[in-house]
Amino acid sequence: MKINGNEIRPGNVVEHNGGLWAAVKCTTVKPGKGGAFNQVELKNLIDGTKLNERFRSSETVERVTLELKDFQFLFEQGDALVFMDNESYEQLELQKDFVGDRAAFLQDGMMVTVQLYDERPIGISLPDQVVLAIAEADPVVKGQTAASSYKPAILENGIRVLVPPFIAAGERILVDTNEITYLRRAD
Repeated sequence: MKINGNEIRPGNVVEHNGGLWAAVKCTTVKPGKGGAFNQVELKNLIDGTKLNERFRSSETVERVTLELKDFQFLFEQGDALVFMDNESYEQLELQKDFVGDRAAFLQDGMMVTVQLYDERPIGISLPDQVVLAIAEADPVVKGQTAASSYKPAILENGIRVLVPPFIAAGERILVDTNEITYLRRAD
């Protein structure tokens, strides 16, 4: 589907210069002289490179729709992560590098959404929040609560986060997988 250059919004996936690009930031610029244009920061979905491109309203680009499919995480096998399609029971292997740092948040049986283009995986979305236990946390220092202070803690998956002083080792907390931050205690 072709769209005008000034209709590109963050999150859109477009085909540009022979590659697949996701719009990260879009700024509409209306200079005093000349026509308006859309300054778009694009991120390549295949290799992760970034590009700043200027699109005028007269230019058109091909908007790509990705197929979103739910998969269940099964297990880790060396450098590969194995997922299963719950409808067809087909297994999909993705490299840890493809998932990135957030692979540490994968738990057995977790449902993830994989973005596919021509049956080829190009992106993966984990749940926004996961519940994890605190493996290690520094003890509370009395009198240190005058200002909002956080202390470092290590989660059961080995990731470091900052938590409020009242959180102790062994407690279960809710963690944001996008920002890798503490949200609240788990119920």
